[in-house]
Amino acid sequence: MINSFASNSAPETVAEAVARDGYAVVGMRSTRELLRRSVRTSHLFSRMPTRVTRNSSAHSPSDSVHCWRNQALSRNCWYIPLYWRSPTTRCYRTVCVITFITPGVMHLEPGETRKSLHRDTGIYPIANPCPPMTVATMWAISGFTRENGGTRLVPGSHLWSNDRVPEPEEVMATEMSPGSVLIYTGNVIHGGGANHSKKPRTGVALHYNLGWFRQEENQYLAVPQDVARKLPDQIQELLGYALGSSSLGFVDHIEPKDYLHGVRDQAMSNLGPPELRERAVALDRFHVSHTEKGNLRYYDIDTD
Repeated sequence: MINSFASNSAPETVAEAVARDGYAVVGMRSTRELLRRSVRTSHLFSRMPTRVTRNSSAHSPSDSVHCWRNQALSRNCWYIPLYWRSPTTRCYRTVCVITFITPGVMHLEPGETRKSLHRDTGIYPIANPCPPMTVATMWAISGFTRENGGTRLVPGSHLWSNDRVPEPEEVMATEMSPGSVLIYTGNVIHGGGANHSKKPRTGVALHYNLGWFRQEENQYLAVPQDVARKLPDQIQELLGYALGSSSLGFVDHIEPKDYLHGVRDQAMSNLGPPELRERAVALDRFHVSHTEKGNLRYYDIDTD
Protein backbone atom coordinates (compact mmCIF):
# COMPACT_ATOMS: atom_id res chain seq x y z
CA MET A 1 0.00 0.00 0.00
CA ILE A 2 1.30 3.48 -0.88
CA ASN A 3 2.24 5.71 2.09
CA SER A 4 3.05 2.77 4.37
CA PHE A 5 5.70 3.43 7.03
CA ALA A 6 7.50 1.48 9.74
CA SER A 7 6.87 2.32 13.39
CA ASN A 8 10.31 3.93 13.71
CA SER A 9 9.75 6.31 10.79
CA ALA A 10 10.49 9.97 11.44
CA PRO A 11 7.28 11.84 12.36
CA GLU A 12 8.22 14.53 9.85
CA THR A 13 8.24 11.96 7.04
CA VAL A 14 4.81 10.65 8.00
CA ALA A 15 3.49 14.21 8.37
CA GLU A 16 4.71 15.09 4.87
CA ALA A 17 2.77 12.15 3.41
CA VAL A 18 -0.37 13.11 5.31
CA ALA A 19 -0.06 16.73 4.18
CA ARG A 20 0.48 15.67 0.56
CA ASP A 21 -2.02 12.81 0.18
CA GLY A 22 -4.21 13.14 3.27
CA TYR A 23 -3.30 9.79 4.81
CA ALA A 24 -0.57 7.39 5.93
CA VAL A 25 -0.42 3.86 7.34
CA VAL A 26 2.12 3.16 10.08
CA GLY A 27 3.04 -0.37 11.16
CA MET A 28 3.27 -1.06 14.86
CA ARG A 29 3.90 -3.76 17.43
CA SER A 30 1.30 -6.49 17.65
CA THR A 31 -2.29 -5.87 18.63
CA ARG A 32 -1.89 -8.48 21.34
CA GLU A 33 0.74 -6.26 22.97
CA LEU A 34 -1.47 -3.19 22.64
CA LEU A 35 -4.45 -4.86 24.23
CA ARG A 36 -2.35 -6.47 26.95
CA ARG A 37 -1.07 -3.07 28.00
CA SER A 38 -4.37 -1.23 27.71
CA VAL A 39 -6.26 -3.89 29.70
CA ARG A 40 -4.09 -3.03 32.70
CA THR A 41 -6.30 0.04 33.14
CA SER A 42 -9.62 -1.75 32.65
CA HIS A 43 -10.56 -1.41 36.33
CA LEU A 44 -11.08 2.33 35.73
CA PHE A 45 -13.82 1.66 33.21
CA SER A 46 -15.42 -1.58 34.40
CA ARG A 47 -18.74 0.13 35.10
CA MET A 48 -19.08 1.58 31.62
CA PRO A 49 -21.56 -0.37 29.48
CA THR A 50 -21.34 -1.79 25.99
CA ARG A 51 -23.58 -0.21 23.35
CA VAL A 52 -24.54 -1.88 20.10
CA THR A 53 -25.87 0.55 17.53
CA ARG A 54 -26.79 0.69 13.91
CA ASN A 55 -25.20 3.55 12.04
CA SER A 56 -27.73 6.35 12.20
CA SER A 57 -25.55 9.37 12.95
CA ALA A 58 -24.57 12.13 10.55
CA HIS A 59 -21.42 10.17 9.68
CA SER A 60 -23.30 6.92 9.15
CA PRO A 61 -26.57 7.70 7.40
CA SER A 62 -27.00 4.43 5.53
CA ASP A 63 -28.18 2.39 8.54
CA SER A 64 -26.40 -0.53 6.91
CA VAL A 65 -23.13 -1.02 8.82
CA HIS A 66 -23.16 -2.30 12.37
CA CYS A 67 -20.95 -0.24 14.68
CA TRP A 68 -20.30 -2.12 17.92
CA ARG A 69 -18.96 0.22 20.53
CA ASN A 70 -17.58 -1.05 23.79
CA GLN A 71 -16.90 2.00 25.94
CA ALA A 72 -14.53 0.18 28.30
CA LEU A 73 -12.36 -1.14 25.48
CA SER A 74 -12.35 2.10 23.51
CA ARG A 75 -11.40 4.14 26.57
CA ASN A 76 -8.65 1.67 27.44
CA CYS A 77 -7.32 2.28 23.96
CA TRP A 78 -6.81 5.94 24.85
CA TYR A 79 -3.56 4.65 26.27
CA ILE A 80 -2.22 3.47 22.92
CA PRO A 81 -0.44 6.79 22.13
CA LEU A 82 1.32 6.61 25.50
CA TYR A 83 2.87 3.21 24.78
CA TRP A 84 4.03 4.12 21.31
CA ARG A 85 5.41 7.58 20.47
CA SER A 86 3.10 7.84 17.50
CA PRO A 87 3.37 10.42 14.72
CA THR A 88 -0.35 11.01 15.26
CA THR A 89 0.06 13.16 18.34
CA ARG A 90 3.71 14.11 17.87
CA CYS A 91 3.05 15.72 14.50
CA TYR A 92 -0.32 17.18 15.37
CA ARG A 93 0.92 18.76 18.60
CA THR A 94 3.20 21.02 16.59
CA VAL A 95 0.11 23.00 15.53
CA CYS A 96 -0.84 23.82 19.16
CA VAL A 97 -3.32 21.80 21.24
CA ILE A 98 -5.47 18.77 20.39
CA THR A 99 -8.34 16.92 22.04
CA PHE A 100 -10.27 13.73 21.40
CA ILE A 101 -13.28 14.10 19.10
CA THR A 102 -14.58 10.65 19.97
CA PRO A 103 -13.25 7.15 20.75
CA GLY A 104 -15.01 4.06 19.45
CA VAL A 105 -14.69 0.44 18.37
CA MET A 106 -15.71 -0.17 14.75
CA HIS A 107 -16.72 -3.77 14.17
CA LEU A 108 -18.02 -5.01 10.80
CA GLU A 109 -19.64 -8.43 10.69
CA PRO A 110 -19.49 -10.52 7.48
CA GLY A 111 -22.13 -9.35 5.02
CA GLU A 112 -22.13 -5.72 6.11
CA THR A 113 -22.58 -3.29 3.24
CA ARG A 114 -20.45 -0.27 2.42
CA LYS A 115 -20.81 3.06 4.17
CA SER A 116 -21.34 6.32 2.32
CA LEU A 117 -18.18 8.30 1.72
CA HIS A 118 -17.95 11.60 3.58
CA ARG A 119 -15.68 14.13 5.27
CA ASP A 120 -15.49 14.28 9.07
CA THR A 121 -14.97 18.04 8.91
CA GLY A 122 -18.51 18.39 7.56
CA ILE A 123 -19.63 18.81 11.18
CA TYR A 124 -18.08 22.30 11.04
CA PRO A 125 -19.49 25.01 8.74
CA ILE A 126 -16.21 25.44 6.87
CA ALA A 127 -15.98 24.61 3.16
CA ASN A 128 -13.21 22.50 1.67
CA PRO A 129 -10.37 22.97 0.88
CA CYS A 130 -9.54 23.99 4.43
CA PRO A 131 -6.81 23.39 7.01
CA PRO A 132 -6.77 19.95 8.70
CA MET A 133 -9.07 20.77 11.60
CA THR A 134 -9.31 17.11 12.60
CA VAL A 135 -7.07 14.06 12.34
CA ALA A 136 -8.47 10.54 12.50
CA THR A 137 -6.72 7.30 13.42
CA MET A 138 -8.00 3.79 12.86
CA TRP A 139 -6.06 1.12 14.76
CA ALA A 140 -6.31 -2.34 13.21
CA ILE A 141 -7.31 -5.00 15.73
CA SER A 142 -7.90 -7.44 12.90
CA GLY A 143 -6.26 -7.11 9.50
CA PHE A 144 -7.80 -4.61 7.09
CA THR A 145 -8.30 -5.69 3.46
CA ARG A 146 -10.41 -4.66 0.52
CA GLU A 147 -12.45 -7.85 0.96
CA ASN A 148 -13.32 -7.37 4.64
CA GLY A 149 -14.27 -3.69 4.47
CA GLY A 150 -10.98 -1.90 5.03
CA THR A 151 -11.62 1.83 5.29
CA ARG A 152 -12.11 3.35 1.83
CA LEU A 153 -10.58 6.76 1.20
CA VAL A 154 -9.79 9.10 -1.67
CA PRO A 155 -6.12 10.20 -1.62
CA GLY A 156 -5.69 13.91 -2.22
CA SER A 157 -9.36 14.75 -1.66
CA HIS A 158 -8.45 16.93 1.32
CA LEU A 159 -7.31 19.47 -1.29
CA TRP A 160 -10.50 19.30 -3.38
CA SER A 161 -13.40 21.72 -3.40
CA ASN A 162 -16.72 20.63 -1.92
CA ASP A 163 -18.23 20.32 -5.40
CA ARG A 164 -15.90 17.63 -6.71
CA VAL A 165 -17.30 14.08 -6.63
CA PRO A 166 -14.83 11.16 -6.59
CA GLU A 167 -14.76 8.63 -9.41
CA PRO A 168 -14.76 4.91 -8.48
CA GLU A 169 -11.16 4.52 -9.64
CA GLU A 170 -10.08 7.29 -7.25
CA VAL A 171 -11.31 5.37 -4.19
CA MET A 172 -8.69 3.24 -2.40
CA ALA A 173 -9.29 0.49 0.18
CA THR A 174 -6.98 0.46 3.21
CA GLU A 175 -4.85 -2.67 3.53
CA MET A 176 -2.94 -3.08 6.79
CA SER A 177 -1.91 -5.79 9.22
CA PRO A 178 -3.15 -6.08 12.83
CA GLY A 179 -1.50 -3.49 15.05
CA SER A 180 -1.07 -0.94 12.26
CA VAL A 181 -2.70 2.47 12.30
CA LEU A 182 -4.29 4.46 9.50
CA ILE A 183 -3.85 8.22 9.98
CA TYR A 184 -5.89 10.61 7.84
CA THR A 185 -7.08 14.19 7.97
CA GLY A 186 -10.77 14.76 8.59
CA ASN A 187 -11.29 16.49 5.26
CA VAL A 188 -10.26 13.40 3.29
CA ILE A 189 -13.28 11.71 1.71
CA HIS A 190 -13.59 8.27 3.33
CA GLY A 191 -15.96 5.61 4.66
CA GLY A 192 -16.15 1.99 5.71
CA GLY A 193 -16.17 -0.68 3.02
CA ALA A 194 -18.38 -3.74 2.59
CA ASN A 195 -17.32 -6.90 4.40
CA HIS A 196 -17.42 -9.68 1.78
CA SER A 197 -15.22 -11.98 3.86
CA LYS A 198 -16.25 -14.70 6.30
CA LYS A 199 -14.68 -13.02 9.33
CA PRO A 200 -15.38 -9.78 11.25
CA ARG A 201 -13.23 -6.70 10.73
CA THR A 202 -12.45 -4.73 13.89
CA GLY A 203 -10.70 -1.42 14.46
CA VAL A 204 -10.39 1.17 17.21
CA ALA A 205 -11.10 4.73 16.09
CA LEU A 206 -9.37 7.52 18.01
CA HIS A 207 -10.10 10.88 16.40
CA TYR A 208 -8.65 14.24 17.36
CA ASN A 209 -9.51 17.87 16.71
CA LEU A 210 -7.84 21.21 17.27
CA GLY A 211 -8.24 22.35 20.85
CA TRP A 212 -10.32 25.39 20.00
CA PHE A 213 -12.98 23.40 18.08
CA ARG A 214 -15.96 21.74 19.72
CA GLN A 215 -15.57 18.00 20.30
CA GLU A 216 -17.96 15.73 18.42
CA GLU A 217 -18.55 13.75 21.62
CA ASN A 218 -18.54 15.83 24.79
CA GLN A 219 -15.77 14.18 26.79
CA TYR A 220 -16.43 16.26 29.91
CA LEU A 221 -19.80 14.51 30.25
CA ALA A 222 -18.81 11.15 28.71
CA VAL A 223 -16.06 10.60 31.28
CA PRO A 224 -16.98 11.14 34.95
CA GLN A 225 -14.65 13.55 36.70
CA ASP A 226 -13.72 11.00 39.34
CA VAL A 227 -12.47 8.78 36.49
CA ALA A 228 -10.76 11.64 34.66
CA ARG A 229 -8.77 12.59 37.78
CA LYS A 230 -7.10 9.15 37.80
CA LEU A 231 -5.92 9.34 34.20
CA PRO A 232 -2.39 10.36 33.11
CA ASP A 233 -1.85 14.04 32.35
CA GLN A 234 -1.66 13.52 28.59
CA ILE A 235 -4.99 11.68 28.52
CA GLN A 236 -6.61 14.41 30.63
CA GLU A 237 -5.37 16.97 28.12
CA LEU A 238 -6.72 14.93 25.22
CA LEU A 239 -10.11 14.79 26.93
CA GLY A 240 -10.11 18.58 26.96
CA TYR A 241 -8.69 19.41 30.37
CA ALA A 242 -6.18 21.82 28.87
CA LEU A 243 -6.18 25.31 27.43
CA GLY A 244 -7.01 25.38 23.71
CA SER A 245 -4.64 28.32 23.39
CA SER A 246 -3.48 31.02 25.76
CA SER A 247 -6.38 31.75 28.14
CA LEU A 248 -8.82 29.70 26.03
CA GLY A 249 -11.00 27.34 28.06
CA PHE A 250 -10.34 28.44 31.64
CA VAL A 251 -12.74 27.99 34.58
CA ASP A 252 -13.01 31.01 36.88
CA HIS A 253 -9.58 32.08 35.54
CA ILE A 254 -8.10 28.71 36.48
CA GLU A 255 -6.50 26.26 34.06
CA PRO A 256 -8.99 23.38 33.51
CA LYS A 257 -6.68 20.56 34.60
CA ASP A 258 -5.85 22.47 37.79
CA TYR A 259 -9.57 23.00 38.38
CA LEU A 260 -10.22 19.27 37.85
CA HIS A 261 -7.76 18.54 40.65
CA GLY A 262 -9.32 20.98 43.10
CA VAL A 263 -7.34 24.19 42.58
CA ARG A 264 -9.57 27.20 43.30
CA ASP A 265 -6.94 29.89 43.92
CA GLN A 266 -6.27 31.81 40.71
CA ALA A 267 -2.75 32.61 41.90
CA MET A 268 -1.97 28.89 41.84
CA SER A 269 -2.78 28.46 38.13
CA ASN A 270 -1.13 29.73 34.92
CA LEU A 271 -3.30 30.62 31.91
CA GLY A 272 -0.33 31.36 29.66
CA PRO A 273 2.56 28.92 30.21
CA PRO A 274 5.58 29.69 28.01
CA GLU A 275 5.41 26.48 25.95
CA LEU A 276 1.75 27.08 25.09
CA ARG A 277 2.37 30.72 24.20
CA GLU A 278 5.26 29.70 21.94
CA ARG A 279 3.05 27.23 20.07
CA ALA A 280 0.28 29.83 19.77
CA VAL A 281 2.69 32.42 18.35
CA ALA A 282 4.10 29.90 15.85
CA LEU A 283 0.65 28.84 14.67
CA ASP A 284 -0.36 29.50 11.06
CA ARG A 285 -3.47 31.65 11.31
CA PHE A 286 -6.64 30.95 9.34
CA HIS A 287 -7.55 33.54 6.74
CA VAL A 288 -11.32 33.71 6.16
CA SER A 289 -12.14 35.78 3.08
CA HIS A 290 -15.79 34.85 2.45
CA THR A 291 -18.56 32.41 3.31
CA GLU A 292 -20.85 30.30 1.16
CA LYS A 293 -23.77 27.95 1.65
CA GLY A 294 -23.13 24.24 1.63
CA ASN A 295 -24.31 21.05 3.28
CA LEU A 296 -22.53 18.01 4.69
CA ARG A 297 -22.12 15.78 1.62
CA TYR A 298 -22.19 12.02 1.20
CA TYR A 299 -21.02 10.07 -1.85
CA ASP A 300 -22.48 6.66 -2.68
CA ILE A 301 -19.57 5.34 -4.74
CA ASP A 302 -19.69 1.66 -5.73
CA THR A 303 -16.18 0.20 -5.71
CA ASP A 304 -17.17 -3.45 -5.29
